[in-house]
Amino acid sequence: MGFKEHKTVFFVKKMVRAQNKTKDKKSKDMNNTNRIMFKKPDLPELTRHYTVVDMHVHTHYSDGLGSVEEIAHRVREAGIGIAITDHNDIRGAVEIHKDTSILSIPGIEITSKEGAHLLVYLYDIESLERFYENEIRPNMGNNVMSSISLKMEEVIERARAFKGIIIFPHPYCAAYTGICNTLFSEERLRRLFDMVDGVEVINSQNLKKWNLRSAVLGFNLDKSITGGSDAHRLSHIGKVVSYAFCENNCEAFLDAVKNKQNKVIGKEIDILKKLTSTSFKLKANFKNYPDIVEKNFKYSYTAINSKSKKLRDDIKSSINGRIGNNRKRRDG
Repeated sequence: MGFKEHKTVFFVKKMVRAQNKTKDKKSKDMNNTNRIMFKKPDLPELTRHYTVVDMHVHTHYSDGLGSVEEIAHRVREAGIGIAITDHNDIRGAVEIHKDTSILSIPGIEITSKEGAHLLVYLYDIESLERFYENEIRPNMGNNVMSSISLKMEEVIERARAFKGIIIFPHPYCAAYTGICNTLFSEERLRRLFDMVDGVEVINSQNLKKWNLRSAVLGFNLDKSITGGSDAHRLSHIGKVVSYAFCENNCEAFLDAVKNKQNKVIGKEIDILKKLTSTSFKLKANFKNYPDIVEKNFKYSYTAINSKSKKLRDDIKSSINGRIGNNRKRRDG
């Protein structure tokens, strides 16, 4: 299976239109035909029947704006659960876990040595603390927004020592933080996809075209899927959620995700909000500027080389085709 799914975007758009016309039923059987829905979540209606969780939220402990207290208030009002997944940090996840009135999923978003991101969700907060203290903290960079010293394969292998779910967030996006970029060969991507549980198929901070490609990838891999707002501002929380017909606790919800018994619903924030959010993230990353510049340079270099190679191959193929046709006409 290739990972350049340009021709399948039309298929996803058609699939999504069909999904959005279908009335969602209260059912434990979550089949693959309508598990991804690009539309605004009706949270009051969803929370009446399902366990609903925003699986990707950031706090001021990494590059988010909101405090844990502010986020908890927002989530409590919406009646949903949350996974605080700060970059290379678990203080927010540990803090919100103390609020027993909220369903919280212990999580972290790790930046590998290559710069690509990885979401790790564990079944209990104690496991998250051990994972962080033993595997992440000793390999930290200059600050929470820097890459750690472990390659992607190493991070996944170490996370596998704990009971949890491992997800590639925003696999397609405009930068090297998504796993589907030119820094990773197709052969390596195949191995990496075999190692994880699934991918994030809708991210509210992403562009529509990248979310569509991520949805195609999730559909083709036939693995676990998640969705989250990737909120860095309070107003973005709940824009994309994952939900399942299960008990309202961490174990039951993660079991549902692992067993492909959940759905994802949501859409991208508008362009003005996206620009504001991006501007804040750039400010938060200012201390990490040299590392970001270096990775962007490497990413741009490999992307240009990849496109140049494809162009050369296309030209070569075209020339060979013309030569072959000319020979046929001459011989005929």
